[in-house]
Amino acid sequence: MPKLTVIIASVREGRGGEAIATWFIDRAKQHGKFDVHVADLRELNLPILDEPHHPRLKKYVHDSTKAWSAIVDASDAFVFVTPEYNYTLPPALVNALDTVYHEWTYKPIGFVSYGGVSGGMRAVQTAKLMVTGFKMMPMIEAVNIPFFSQLIDAGVFKSNEVHDKAAPVMLDELLRWANALKPLRS
Repeated sequence: MPKLTVIIASVREGRGGEAIATWFIDRAKQHGKFDVHVADLRELNLPILDEPHHPRLKKYVHDSTKAWSAIVDASDAFVFVTPEYNYTLPPALVNALDTVYHEWTYKPIGFVSYGGVSGGMRAVQTAKLMVTGFKMMPMIEAVNIPFFSQLIDAGVFKSNEVHDKAAPVMLDELLRWANALKPLRS
């Protein structure tokens, strides 16, 4: 069964991403076609590009980078649960992407984005440009959550029919691409 790593991108106190990620992880487990894992960037607390060598060399000296490398390398597909910060990605997610290189290659990526009126879609467009530099395949299918704060009550994300229908469609497409790209990762 392919390994899906759901990455919680926001590290802010009081973030909405944790509630949204909890909802999505539950949907991914219900989908039943992935071995679902979580990587919370707040818990990982990756230093900002502190390796002395370029990530393409994979000569990591810091334990935090080695641990992150192992998480990314062992994954067959990813979903970023990400807010939009000033029309783009949160800095913690950009740093997580830049910390390693080869570990991302030939893997599909889906997005659960949230924000104001755009639902984080501008951040996703920025992310798609960035991840293709890692030879990743970004999915068109996504879960976009506009005005997310209105859908969180007592720390629980209250999805609607649009969100609930979008999640399995994206997961089905991630599975197709994870399987199709597997020979390239060998």
